[in-house]
Amino acid sequence: MVAEVDGPTLAISDSRVTDVGGLPVHRSLPKREQRMVGAWCFLDRFGPIAVSPSRTMTVGPHPHMGLHTVTWLLEGQVLHSDSLGNAQPIRPGQLNLMTAGHGIAHAEDARSEPAGNMDGVQLWVAQPDATRHDPPSFAHHAELPVVDLGNGKGTVLLGEFDGSRSPAHVDSPLVGVEIAGSGIMELPLDPAFEYGLAVLHGGVRMDEADAAPNHFVYLGVSRSAIVIELADAARLLLLGGQPFAEEIIMWWNFVARDRAELESAYADWAGAQPRFGQVASTLQRIDAPRPYWSR
Repeated sequence: MVAEVDGPTLAISDSRVTDVGGLPVHRSLPKREQRMVGAWCFLDRFGPIAVSPSRTMTVGPHPHMGLHTVTWLLEGQVLHSDSLGNAQPIRPGQLNLMTAGHGIAHAEDARSEPAGNMDGVQLWVAQPDATRHDPPSFAHHAELPVVDLGNGKGTVLLGEFDGSRSPAHVDSPLVGVEIAGSGIMELPLDPAFEYGLAVLHGGVRMDEADAAPNHFVYLGVSRSAIVIELADAARLLLLGGQPFAEEIIMWWNFVARDRAELESAYADWAGAQPRFGQVASTLQRIDAPRPYWSR
């Protein structure tokens, strides 16, 4: 999945719609024309949708390896439970960062929450070879730095942006920022990074092109800044990072380097081996599909 990136560009693509945990999901990464942005390798936007205790997010215990999961809510609340024993509610403006390393399992459950709206994103960051075999970990960040952008603000989820750094740990050069506001603003960028914009609410205009909610805009590399114009009450995610130098392979909930690693992870989860641990959740454990290449 290593892509050739040699300069600035602007490519707008639509997301594809699927269902995860009972909610409609718009998946912007990966896709055939854009597999990764830096180490960012997966982007699901769930909602916005009205939910109730009987129809809400219910993602039963399932495994991960070789990646960080980044969960960011715009509306609603979800309980994260994992095989390390963490049980952490996440609310709008807070960040959950789970590092899978060699293996972890978790569940996401909103059944205890009252009726309301659910809207948020979950992203994956591929771990480099230097850390992907490490033990798993989890961190919750209730407060994140906010940058004044004139006609809006930027909340720094990961990495450094405009002189402010998130407290969340990263193991590759990258950045993730939620941009919110209306009107024209200039975003400072690192020329060594490639960037993408995921539009969540409203719309954005840049370089004489327009993008709407659930569009993904790939910006390429070699930009030191970009001027954008946001529609009223727009919200978007700015994702960036140094082009990922390692070839990865993704299947189901795993990020690996070859099929043998994927098959080993599949067998360990299917056989309830201790590698991924146990999650204290009343939701049903999710079975792994058999790898398509071995059926």
